[in-house]
Amino acid sequence: MTTSSAPTYDLHSVDLDDVSHAITVHGWLTHPKAKYWDMLESSVADVEKMIRDTAAATAGTPYGMRLGYHDGRPQFLFELYDPQTSELADPASGYVHAEGDIGMHLLVAHSEQALPGFTGTVMLHIMRTAILEVGAARVVVEPDVRNTAVHRLNASVGFRVDGDYPVGNKTAHLSYCTRDDFLRVTAGGTSVGAVEVTDLGA
Repeated sequence: MTTSSAPTYDLHSVDLDDVSHAITVHGWLTHPKAKYWDMLESSVADVEKMIRDTAAATAGTPYGMRLGYHDGRPQFLFELYDPQTSELADPASGYVHAEGDIGMHLLVAHSEQALPGFTGTVMLHIMRTAILEVGAARVVVEPDVRNTAVHRLNASVGFRVDGDYPVGNKTAHLSYCTRDDFLRVTAGGTSVGAVEVTDLGA
């Protein structure tokens, strides 16, 4: 496999349980490139409620939302969730539960400055968090079938597509990434395949 020669970025993430970040996150969610989060018309109050509700519902669990930083500034958002208590619980979704499953959503902030390989590094950080830190045996994603950018990003870290199914108000590209596939494709969680994506939010 050919790995990316793009520069690496020093990233870290923290639990998103403080509404003081709501204005920043609101700006991301209402940007046109975040359309797949389906919150383009949301208010700051809506985002505050999302943060509070998610933090309350996931307290004491490995799930929840996290805010990611690069160079001391928030640059991305991701959510780890229990597929069995999500829209994937609907049998029509095509999801088949396996022990150790964790669902994941992500959003990379729009930036006017091009950072080669940044989105790949963000995805690597998220997957390392889910698999190596939290201990997921398999990560589940259900991006909109139209979101081809995130499909490429998912493939770069080892996701395999199961099929297209109705999930909520969309047709989703249901995909899975096992711990073994992630470690194999990313050289032990250290690198990603070459990928450049600009329209994220899954």
